Amino acid sequence: MNRAAPALLALLLLAGCGQAERLSRVGRAPDFTPVSDPTADPRWRPVSMPMPAPQEAPAMANSLWRPGSRTFLRDQRAAQVGDLITILVSIQDQAQLQNRTQATRGGTQEMGMPALLGLENAVPRVLPNTVDPARLIGTNSTGTADGTGSVRRTEQITLRLAGVITQSLPNGNMVVMGRQEVRVNNEMRELTVQGIVRPQDIGSDNTVRHDRLAEARIAYGGRGSLSDIQQPRLGQQLLDILLPF
Repeated sequence: MNRAAPALLALLLLAGCGQAERLSRVGRAPDFTPVSDPTADPRWRPVSMPMPAPQEAPAMANSLWRPGSRTFLRDQRAAQVGDLITILVSIQDQAQLQNRTQATRGGTQEMGMPALLGLENAVPRVLPNTVDPARLIGTNSTGTADGTGSVRRTEQITLRLAGVITQSLPNGNMVVMGRQEVRVNNEMRELTVQGIVRPQDIGSDNTVRHDRLAEARIAYGGRGSLSDIQQPRLGQQLLDILLPF
């Protein structure tokens, strides 16, 4: 008990630290996250992707056309760090999987030494007289396995979100990131989208679909009174981790 007391005290302190933020907002709605530069977040990391070898741009003397432009005047699509772009999120996924596995195995092994250069006569001097050299080892095993699994999932999310270009990669692709917070009563809904987009996948209205984002990360969740009720208590989470049965 003396050894378990410090560990229990440490767990209680950690739980208290995690609940401090929730206790600080008792009776009031969750606060908005300050609008800030995404690259200033300590968790932000620049994206590094495989890049082709640099190529020299062909000479285009006396030409009014610019590569990648849709107009002779100016391309209104996002192209530089800091430009805004609208990300269209429309997810309608359905998955249904059902697996059944059955396996049966049986094995029988026997080994003896009826004759081996006359050494079989020395077996009674080493082993008890009841041992038969012709039947030294005999094994028998049987195994049976039966497993069944089923997964059924339906998801539907439709959102529009304005993001910002945070990085321009050497091959012309751009890293985009968008965050949005909506507070309704005491519940805060959060949406985060980030990924890598090609300039040619950006529409003329400066929008890009989520399925055009490489390395896409889409998160939709919330925090507040309703989210707290939906989560198991800390004690229950701890028991689910520690209890082996």
